[in-house]
Amino acid sequence: MNEQDKNKNVHDESLKNKQGDPSVKPSSWKKMLSKRWVFPAVYTAAAAIILTLVWVYQDAGQKALNDDTTTAISQNDTAAVSSNEAGTTNSDPEALEVSASVEDIAWPVANPADVDVVKPYYDENGTEENHVAAMVQYNDTFVPNVGIDLARADHKTFDVKAALSGEVTRVEDVAVFGKVVEVTSPGNLVTVYQSLADTKVKQGDKVKQGDTLATAGRSEIEKDLGNHVHFEVHENGNPVNPSDLLPQR
Repeated sequence: MNEQDKNKNVHDESLKNKQGDPSVKPSSWKKMLSKRWVFPAVYTAAAAIILTLVWVYQDAGQKALNDDTTTAISQNDTAAVSSNEAGTTNSDPEALEVSASVEDIAWPVANPADVDVVKPYYDENGTEENHVAAMVQYNDTFVPNVGIDLARADHKTFDVKAALSGEVTRVEDVAVFGKVVEVTSPGNLVTVYQSLADTKVKQGDKVKQGDTLATAGRSEIEKDLGNHVHFEVHENGNPVNPSDLLPQR
């Protein structure tokens, strides 16, 4: 009876080892991976890490680009300021040409000693003698002279020269004033030559100071002066006294 009980206990123990207590226990990793939420969570975390790295890389690149751009702009500004302080600039070469081409006005004749001022400019603040001498009479009308009139003592004709370099902006034959040539120069200066016998230039021509424009002639409005040239200077559209601008003879 005792032997039977002993064998029964051994059999029961054997059954327990086979059914209730496995010899190898499953690991914690396998248990965790067996859960349904594990793989979505791992994918989400990986995506977040990748996006973070991309954002950091782009931010670093943009910062470097901005720094380089700022440096380039600062260098350009510095160069521009230095250029302006030096009185020159590469951005407007046309302005340099205009500045370089400004001239002192010259007499509109080859030899100033050969001519006399036979009628002066009417100066509003001038003397009574000036006001009388500078009036131009045409029929029964008197008008102030807005230029000066030059003529030779022997009343011979002479060449009329460009007092300033510029562009010929008018060539016209006017009944009362004779042939007229107008030259526009830098600095809003316009020189006008009237009472011409003939002209050597046409509208649109570029002339240099001293080039021959025409020869002196006669005009109806100042026919008593004989062969002469009526010379005017206009600055910003206003007549100025040529005698104040011309060099001493």
